[in-house]
Amino acid sequence: MLRGSMVALVTPMDDGGVVDHAALEKLVDWQISAGTDVIVAVGTTGESATLNVDEHLDVVQRVVQRSAGRVRVMAGTGANSTQEALELTKAACKLGVDACLLVTPYYNKPTQEGLYQHFRFLAEHVDVPLVLYNVPGRTGVDLFNETVVRLADIPNIVGIKDATGQLGRGIDLIHALQGRMAVYSGDDATAAALMLMGAQGNISVTANVAPQAMALLCKAALHGQVEEVRRLDAPLRALHRDLFVEANPIPVKWALARMKKIQPDLRLPLTPLAEGLHAVVERALLAAGLLECD
Repeated sequence: MLRGSMVALVTPMDDGGVVDHAALEKLVDWQISAGTDVIVAVGTTGESATLNVDEHLDVVQRVVQRSAGRVRVMAGTGANSTQEALELTKAACKLGVDACLLVTPYYNKPTQEGLYQHFRFLAEHVDVPLVLYNVPGRTGVDLFNETVVRLADIPNIVGIKDATGQLGRGIDLIHALQGRMAVYSGDDATAAALMLMGAQGNISVTANVAPQAMALLCKAALHGQVEEVRRLDAPLRALHRDLFVEANPIPVKWALARMKKIQPDLRLPLTPLAEGLHAVVERALLAAGLLECD
């Protein structure tokens, strides 16, 4: 089973918007050395919406190759077209990923039956383990718990990333599934609590800048060590909040640049972090012990 700290890895770019392969490889090595359990390539945080298909698959391939079996790799392969999602997922399978992350089809707002048929169709046409991804704040469509329970009958649908941020709903889903499918948090602010209630890990933005701390936090939560979880999570609280002062991944890329890990560049329509917010994110990095005070 996939479990533990799963970083939703950024896709570093240079100032011309070209994917920075050298920086990407360094990020992979850093994440692995810090104890990250799974690297999620080209999800929302990886700017999947701005990469073309060739770039998307190139990043997946490079992450798989650089990981070299040291950790598991999950590729974001969702799309609002079922056929496009199938093509991306099949291609990622050929590249050797361990699982694929499938976001709910965005913009076209399918019904619950449409969502069920979409994911069922994909699962029936690939052999790789599939993780559903529900993030209604991004997609404009919500995958209801009842539909997730229906999808749990399909053998290679093995988990769901719950990025609703609704802790009670996530707990209800864990209870309803009765272990038939893993639930992963997709919301750093509530991840520790959800793992203590039975979630199997956290697909994390915060882990981009604090991989060791997130790995330790997830390990403690999965072992039910409540006091240790509180101790480890406390210095990360500001990061969980302030890495979202603008749309993800704008703040986390600025933070990684401040840490001298990457350049802060993104692609339009994303723009650099507003100058007035630099101090906000910097204070969060300082609170987590990731920067030295000047």
